[in-house]
Amino acid sequence: MKTIYQVAQELMRVEIDRYLYLAEVSDGFNKIEKKHLIDHDTALLFCAGIDSQINVDEDNYQYLINDFKRKPAVLFDIENAVSMGVYRQIRPYIRELYAKAIDVTNGFTKFNPIDIKNHPYLLPVFQSLLGYSKSQLKKKVGSISDNQISNPASIKLVQFLSEQLNRIKPEENNIIQRMEITLEGIIRDLVGKFLFEDVVANALDKYGVHYLREGDYTALSGVIYDFRADFILPNPENPMAFIEVRKSSSRHASLYAKDKMFSAINWKGKHKSLIGVIVVEGEWTQATLKTMAYVFDYVVPLSKINELAQILKKAQEGDKSILRWLIEFSIKPSPWFTNDEITPTL
Repeated sequence: MKTIYQVAQELMRVEIDRYLYLAEVSDGFNKIEKKHLIDHDTALLFCAGIDSQINVDEDNYQYLINDFKRKPAVLFDIENAVSMGVYRQIRPYIRELYAKAIDVTNGFTKFNPIDIKNHPYLLPVFQSLLGYSKSQLKKKVGSISDNQISNPASIKLVQFLSEQLNRIKPEENNIIQRMEITLEGIIRDLVGKFLFEDVVANALDKYGVHYLREGDYTALSGVIYDFRADFILPNPENPMAFIEVRKSSSRHASLYAKDKMFSAINWKGKHKSLIGVIVVEGEWTQATLKTMAYVFDYVVPLSKINELAQILKKAQEGDKSILRWLIEFSIKPSPWFTNDEITPTL
């Protein structure tokens, strides 16, 4: 059997593709029609994205569209649309894992280190049975994951499970509920890793912009350190632009902005004609966005990604006016620092 993360990742890809299709045929939801809701799953995604509470069936597809059109100030919620589809489809698999754990442990009565080691994908069940987070469990048993459980860790885990069941009788609903809390963290992680960046990549592909994603290259050189941006256009050897994609809450906006602005200064200080772009999603404060606009050439919401892709296509074709900020930034030794033994070379 697969891990929860593997199944969630596969479902996330399916739901992202479903969203991208719907956004494409409806011109970014500006011209949404009943014929675009080609099946029940697509209609459910649309329903979650517009935060409608009605039960979805084919007879009320037009009602869904009318409900969306009556509140144009409320943006389509991409994250909710995609995440709800993953939640809905993965919940039966959680129960499959629970049933498998029941079978392997004879109804949670016999725990064998070999069985634990041979079924690492059942870790979320055992973790929920104990009531521990993964980090708490690692502190207690050592190296452990739902891909691999070491021999020493499996022995310790059996000990903890046996002690727990001597005290408390396991209840299915409680275990399933705890597994769903774990699932929430997994889906948040997948949203951060795949959803928003896939939307950006789709727009760049649509307008023929050449790029590499973070996993496709080693690093983009900077004044202080070499690091990878989410996207580099077209490559790190001859960089024209970089794109960072970031979701934030109002509580963390300032912290995230400082981190991203330092990266931008680091890269733009090294490459004098480098265009800096940050694509934002979530509850950024206006003050933070205004501050970032003094470092990044473009600060763009995810909903405007197609317009951004067209701008970057012009830059790719040689339009120099796309670049807004030139950053002069260098580090060199002071001529007055006389301790030769520790004089840095940068």
